[in-house]
Amino acid sequence: SRIVCIAVFLPVENQLACKMSDKAVEKVGRPMKYPYTFSAKIAQFPLKHYIQKQWIWKYYFVAFGLCIPVFYKISKLANSPENKKKWAESQAKEAAEHH
Repeated sequence: SRIVCIAVFLPVENQLACKMSDKAVEKVGRPMKYPYTFSAKIAQFPLKHYIQKQWIWKYYFVAFGLCIPVFYKISKLANSPENKKKWAESQAKEAAEHH
């Protein structure tokens, strides 16, 4: 049977060429005592532990959601036509004093 390998977009005759792209990466037999390479450090990093145990992951999205309306209100007030006019007047007054 003829199979098209998604990873390289070329037709191949057997499944061996597509085997790496079809399933998740398996763990190595034994991790290094000290991961020298950056990819080895990433592979051995206990991300699941940090996500489960640190408080910041739990409250980050809550805080983000609570801050959005506050920042929106500040932005609306800062970019209002009245405030822009007031800002232009204060800048013109300051420029007149310095020149």
